[in-house]
This record gives sequence, C-alpha cells and structure tokens, in this order.
Amino acid sequence: MTADSLFLERSLYYLTKEYPSKIRQCVEALPDGAVWARANDSCNSIGNLLLHLAGNIRQWIVGGVGNQPVERHRAAEFAAREGDSATDLLRNLENVLRESAKVIDSLSEEDLTSPRFIQGRETTVLGAIYHVIEHFAMHTGQIVHMTKTFVPGTIHFYEDAGELARPLWKRGDDVMKQEG
Repeated sequence: MTADSLFLERSLYYLTKEYPSKIRQCVEALPDGAVWARANDSCNSIGNLLLHLAGNIRQWIVGGVGNQPVERHRAAEFAAREGDSATDLLRNLENVLRESAKVIDSLSEEDLTSPRFIQGRETTVLGAIYHVIEHFAMHTGQIVHMTKTFVPGTIHFYEDAGELARPLWKRGDDVMKQEG
C-alpha cells in the first residue's frame, strides 16, 4: 500500500466511521431541545456545529475537490438559534458525508497533487482533504465535550479494560451503509 492510498483510506475511515459514529452517539444522547442550546451568546450550539460541518465538508470536498456546484451560507450556519431537529441535522450531515465519500473514492493517487482554490485559499486535493479531516476532528471534540456537559456519563466510545482503548463502534458502522 502506498502512502497516498493509505491517506485516502484513512480519510474515508474518519469521515464515514469514527467521527460520525461519535457524533451520532452524542446527538442520540441529548435531551429534547439541547441540540440548539448555547452556553452563552458567544458559543455555538451542537446544531450550529452540525450545520457548519455539513457546509464545510460539502464546500471543500464535494465542491472543491469534486468540482461540483455548491451553494453555502457560512454565516447562517453560526447565526441559527433554532432549526431542524437533531435527527434531521444528523441525517443531513450523514448525506453530505456519503457524497464526500463518493468523491474521495473516485480519486486516484495522482489527483492528490491537483491544485484547487477553495474558500479563497490555494491548496491541493490532499490539502483540502487534510483540512476537512482536521476540521471535522476539532468540531467532533467540541460536540463530545458539550454532550458530556448536557448528559454526563451517557456516552462511551472505548472499552478501556486491560489498558487498551478498544472502539465500541462496529466496523460496519458507517454512514455509507445508513442511507435512507
């Protein structure tokens, strides 16, 4: 396996398995109405972050890497104070992740060095994917933290017995298989 193909494989893993599995567990643990709750006016809600992740991933991967037309209103992602239900927000994010996975799956190793201009930035296909994975990880961590604040002790991602952190999500637990 080449470094390029390993990069694409791991990127798909994070986009379709680990991060969405953690986010799904968080969203499903939240009490009604908590998805739009903010700690204060300068903080985002989980709903804002779910809108923002869907917008960012669609813009960078579907639009930027996949060269498909995308319309995005970034400021509206953060301005929203209410909106779709937690289930609908999660479904929208998972739909975007499926679209993105198709784009990444279609790439060749040679495509990774292709130039792109996304959100006013010069980058490459590899740079765009790397940005999305890093960005997704950061906001997943915020969602996890906020969920632990709302509902302490309800989410668990790893089995820690025996000093090994074994993931609790299943290998087949990915957004690619949750269509519909």
